[in-house]
Formats: sequence, C-alpha cells, structure tokens
Amino acid sequence: MYVAMKEILDRANKENYAVMAINCFNLETARTVITTANKLNAPIIINIYQAHLAEHAYTNLITPIVKTIASQVKVPVALNLDHGTDKELVYQAINDGFSSVMYDGAEFELERNIAETKSVVSYAHQHGVSVEAELGSLGATAGDNYTLDDMKTNPDQAADFVKKTGIDALAISYGSSHGNYPEGMTPEFDFERLQAIKASVDIPLVLHGGSGSGSENILKSVQYGINKINVGCDFMNANRDSTQKIIQADPDVNYFDLIHQVEQDSAEVIAHYIELSGSKNKIS
Repeated sequence: MYVAMKEILDRANKENYAVMAINCFNLETARTVITTANKLNAPIIINIYQAHLAEHAYTNLITPIVKTIASQVKVPVALNLDHGTDKELVYQAINDGFSSVMYDGAEFELERNIAETKSVVSYAHQHGVSVEAELGSLGATAGDNYTLDDMKTNPDQAADFVKKTGIDALAISYGSSHGNYPEGMTPEFDFERLQAIKASVDIPLVLHGGSGSGSENILKSVQYGINKINVGCDFMNANRDSTQKIIQADPDVNYFDLIHQVEQDSAEVIAHYIELSGSKNKIS
C-alpha cells in the first residue's frame, strides 16, 4: 500500500527501529526492493535521487510505477525524492504524487536553510506529503572528500531547526559519507553526537550514506535513535555484480532472463539491510 513517509517513520521512532530507504531509478529496481520488503513483512521507502530523477526517471513516469507495485503488496511503501536541491523539481515531485520529499538546503547558512526548508514544508503539507531535511552535511568517498568534524550536525541547533521548519524527519551527519568506501575501510561514527541530537528532538532521524558503513555501525545507529537508513551504492553494486556474473557465465543470455535474474540476486542485499534495521516483521 502506498503511504506518506511520516506514517512509516513515526511508528519506527516510537518503537525504536529503522526503515530502509533504497535508491532506485526504474521498474526493476523498485520492484526488487518492494517485493523483498513484502516477503519480509517490512515497511519500505523507495528513494529517487534528484540526478536520477532529472536524467532518467521523471516524476510523472516513476510515480505510477511505484504506486502500482505498492498497491499489490501488503506492506506500506513510500516514494521519496532524495537530496532535492532544485525547488522546481521538488514541487514537481509533490504535484506528481510522490508521498515524501527530502529538501536538502545544507549548502546554505543556517537561517537560509531554515527559511527555504520551511517554504517547502508549507507547500508539501498542504498536499499531504512528508518532508525530510538535512542539518549538517555529508562528504563523499570520491576524491577522499570524507565527512569532516565541522560538517557534522550541531546538536545545539537541531531542536531549533526542527521547531522552525516543521519537518517530519531530520537527516543528520555524524560520520558517514556518500559513495563506495575503499576495500577494508569502515567509517567511524560519532554516537555521542547522535545520542545528543536524539535527546533534543522528537522526530525521526535519518542516516545518509548507509552503504559500506558496517553492520555494527548500523545496529548501534538504530539502537541510539536512527529511524531511516539510506542505501544506494550497495544495492547498485549488487545489480552490477550480478550482471557481470551472469554475462560471464553465459555471454548469449537473453536480456529478459538477465534482468530478472539480476532482480533475484540483488534482493539479497535488501534483505540484509532490512534485518539490520529491525524492520522485519513489523507489518503483520
């Protein structure tokens, strides 16, 4: 069933577990994620990254796909615009039926971030759409531009930011970075910062850059109050690795058979993260 993200995350916040938000961009990736969540009786969020939205999965194309798949399963499914920085695209997503948007004003100084986010919240809530925003910012593994201490979320600003913007979920920075970490590297999370933020706000908290963060970091993040975990790279890597394996084994494989096998293979990483998040069997 298709729902607003707030409905999913408010329960997760109350019961101290997290919901997976997996980056998708087409029918096959969305179907893999939703089908896997349904088998595990877990709520799920389909994330569409802004660049993928603009370059591949237009809002008026991807929305009916996700809604149709969601209507065929028993678990709640939300469709969320991930890292929306272009307000025109954010509003387009709202108008075309996304059930949630993330407005990312982290590049702005605090007061402008508050003002810009508040305007998005006002419009979105009029349409029954949830809003996630970001305070602090994440680096990226590309170019070794990892998250630095001065980029992490300031716990003293969190409560004020939530109160002034009226957001439904807060994405915070406490050690993760976007992208693929070098082999053998696991980021160091600042759990004291996470706990301080959780103590200061009463809305769901979001971990971005979940891929490659390590099982221990994920489990402790949920324990200390994270309610939404974003994963993109690990899922995309699983799709790529499966494709390579199948083609190497059978270079003449039929494309139809290929994509369906890739769906089955890549479901394993989704199941793994659902287990870590604590959301398995949360839907009877």
